[in-house]
Amino acid sequence: MTETNLIKKSNKRILALDILRGITIAGMIMVNNPGSWGSIYAPLAHAEWLGLTPTDLVFPFFMFIMGISTYISLRKYDFAYSHNTLVKIIRRTIVIFAIGLAIGWFSRLCYGLAGSDSALPLGQRILDAANSFSNMRILGVMQRLALSYCAVSIIAITVKHVRIPYIIAGILVVYGVVLLLFHGLEFSLENIIYVVDHALFGDVHLYKDTVSSLVSSVTEGDMRIDTFQSQRLPIDPEGLLSTLPAIAHVLIGFLCGKIIVNVKDNEARVLKFFLIGTILTFLGFLLSYGMPISKKIWSPTFVLVTCGLGSSLLALLIYIIDIKGYKKWTKFFESFGVNPLFMYVLGGVLGILFNTVKFGGHSIHSLIYSDFLVPLLSDKTLASLIYALIFIAINWSIGYILYKKKIYIKI
Repeated sequence: MTETNLIKKSNKRILALDILRGITIAGMIMVNNPGSWGSIYAPLAHAEWLGLTPTDLVFPFFMFIMGISTYISLRKYDFAYSHNTLVKIIRRTIVIFAIGLAIGWFSRLCYGLAGSDSALPLGQRILDAANSFSNMRILGVMQRLALSYCAVSIIAITVKHVRIPYIIAGILVVYGVVLLLFHGLEFSLENIIYVVDHALFGDVHLYKDTVSSLVSSVTEGDMRIDTFQSQRLPIDPEGLLSTLPAIAHVLIGFLCGKIIVNVKDNEARVLKFFLIGTILTFLGFLLSYGMPISKKIWSPTFVLVTCGLGSSLLALLIYIIDIKGYKKWTKFFESFGVNPLFMYVLGGVLGILFNTVKFGGHSIHSLIYSDFLVPLLSDKTLASLIYALIFIAINWSIGYILYKKKIYIKI
């Protein structure tokens, strides 16, 4: 039984779920591919360390939706443990994790070739660029999706679902205490997230993040001059320890999936999702005075706020699309939503190719952004935004072909 069949009611599909998934995937691709990281359009930038921006919502929204989809997909097994079910879960986990590693390797291969010495033989350049395993990043977005999916799926088939809220609360409380006790809120090498990842993987296999901190502030007349210092440290935003609250995040989505399946009336669904969204969002912002909201460490308050906002947005979309019937605008996002992981991988691969494949010494990215948009618009920030939108349109054109041909690539 497919996800589509599970969420039908009188031959009427809950389109809102696909659209929320599509909005999220489109957002993930767009924020990863600005025209310039130095002139990024402000809403498309992540919070540097602590805080929350619109861009910080897209990945957690997708994980929230993944929890819903996990409930729907495992329901056909009646959430009963079996060897075959476990094998399918492990197999899918390995595939998603391996795709994440493959994208990282492909990125190093392409960038390595693009920056290699053209005087060397082509075969030597390819071998040098391909041999990046000694310092390749191990964790990442797809890897976090894989690990979270695996943990939630195993919990779903081995634990009574009435206990899942306690598991969620336990994970968030324990993780929050660990952050507070072991420098988890600091951008420093004493941070427990770094300590764990460093011990397991070593610095060369971790993403290095940069944070600017205020060093001094001087007032001259009516002008205040702030001096900032940038620090670059291997604190991975998809670290292994911070995957624990991500598992709780997906479990919240899993419980919301139960509402999608068991509550048959759309108006009742809207009411429940708005109620859940309001409670989680309010609780997250209230607790943020003691536990800051941060995507980089996936803080417990980040889980609560983003799951709350995701639930509220889903309620709004169900009301607009499935109750009121305003569907004409949804076609664009549906092309992303029906093949979500494939479209995300496609965006990653195209982003790498656009930055490394060159024509006349200029990359595709440079030809569009630097040579065309910047001179045309005379505004690097606006050009950066327009480039991101053009990139989304290119990805959509491929997704739309698959959508029209009813080709669904399941990962």
